[in-house]
Amino acid sequence: MDKKYVDDRFFKLYSQGGGFRSGNQIWVDRETRVQYFWHADGYAGGLTVLLNSDGKPLLYLDDLDGGLEY
Repeated sequence: MDKKYVDDRFFKLYSQGGGFRSGNQIWVDRETRVQYFWHADGYAGGLTVLLNSDGKPLLYLDDLDGGLEY
């Protein structure tokens, strides 16, 4: 995994691509444990909540402090 803290509330769980032109990331809200998907392409981007098979927000169930540094 590519866990990286950005601030006290959110951390980046996953990153794919990441060049200037495009990339995908998954972010976790540490207060709600909800996961978000971010896609960037050039100067545009979009953010959406990830959903489970029941249509509810996908929650991050692992340890929020799993040895990560601030």
